[in-house]
Amino acid sequence: MAYDSELAERIREQLGIHDGVSERKMFGGICFMVNGHMTVGVVDDKLMTRHDPARDDEYQAMEHVTPMDFTGKPMKGKGYVAADGIATDDELALWIGRCVEFVLTLPEKKPKAPRKKKA
Repeated sequence: MAYDSELAERIREQLGIHDGVSERKMFGGICFMVNGHMTVGVVDDKLMTRHDPARDDEYQAMEHVTPMDFTGKPMKGKGYVAADGIATDDELALWIGRCVEFVLTLPEKKPKAPRKKKA
């Protein structure tokens, strides 16, 4: 998986102030979870966001922001911010803050049951 490891480290540093943070490789990059909910991630050199779907139009009108469209159809509440839009720590913090604020409104995720091993 190719993703910007420096951006991932910047995200780790900023998410370090929050409880319940974990990491998972997915979407061809790395995702950072807060309380089990995908919050932000890195795909190539872009920040992947999970934000309030009610703010899609507002965010997608911003420079450097594009919708996430793995399936060929834009996904509500998810997008990408190009490297130029998160060049400074303040810009990155703003996006991380938006995403964390949104996922903290989601219901608590129940732990998944362990998978049974095949015989």
